[in-house]
Amino acid sequence: MTNRRTWLTGMTAATVGLAAAPLFALDDAATDSVTGPATGSDHHANPIAVSTYSYWRFRDDTKLSIERCIELAADAGFDAVEVLQMQMTDQSPAAAHRIKQRAFQLGLSLCGMSTHQSFVSPDPEFRKTNIDHTIAAIELAYSMGIPTIRVNTGRWGTSGNFDELMANKGIEPRLDGYTDDDGFAWVRDGFEACLPTAEKCGVVLGLENHWGLGRTAEGVLRVIREVDSPWLRATLDTGNFLEDQYAQYEQLAPFAVLVQAKTYYGGGTWYTLDIDYDKVAAILRAANYRGYISLEFEGKDPFETAVPKSIERLRKAFT
Repeated sequence: MTNRRTWLTGMTAATVGLAAAPLFALDDAATDSVTGPATGSDHHANPIAVSTYSYWRFRDDTKLSIERCIELAADAGFDAVEVLQMQMTDQSPAAAHRIKQRAFQLGLSLCGMSTHQSFVSPDPEFRKTNIDHTIAAIELAYSMGIPTIRVNTGRWGTSGNFDELMANKGIEPRLDGYTDDDGFAWVRDGFEACLPTAEKCGVVLGLENHWGLGRTAEGVLRVIREVDSPWLRATLDTGNFLEDQYAQYEQLAPFAVLVQAKTYYGGGTWYTLDIDYDKVAAILRAANYRGYISLEFEGKDPFETAVPKSIERLRKAFT
């Protein structure tokens, strides 16, 4: 008969084993070499999330709290919420746990966190600051039960401001005396420094096609291939390819751990893309992508009217 001491010893060993295992393990297909996971034809309805950015949008008149965005997301019928880290005015453990608790109370998952960083700089101290910031974001996501964070390569920073960058379709000159190869090496080294924490916490880094060296699918995939780790994959943003968008979706889809879906009701803040989400859904199904579709509303209409139209559009395409 098993006595209490034997039972406790067994439970302790099991607990240690669980603690050592990552909380978010990629399946066998996703952990293959960076040739990407196998494709499949099974139909699957993707869960639909919303980024808190959809409500906040960097606009002074709609800078809502994360908790309020979660409440609005629940009312609108979303399955999950993606948190914009920059929107968290308080990133203390207590504040992070309140956000996690509110989502749980309303039956929503926290499926992702969007972070900002740049490794494209010849200054090692600048890169170290961004590595430290990214590691802190990984640990913050872990504390909130978030399985993936959106990360960026960063850009050269030679544009006068973001409006100028957008006017030039995300293209900007390199720093004098440096090449793209220099930039990609800095990016690779930056992510490699973050990987031990990502693996320890079970948080996948999702490199977004988000301007700079990650402006194209080719640029994102170059970083993923050079780093060559299952803990660095892709966040596919449907609104950030300004040329050959569907061909680039196809390139990135096999590596995606999260898809951000842009809508532009009322016209886009910087530009408006015509995105055929039935076509996007077919591309993702062909790549066997079964994860979240996270709405990023980036139009000028009030979110009160635009977000309901957006979720209806995405549900129709991805069900």
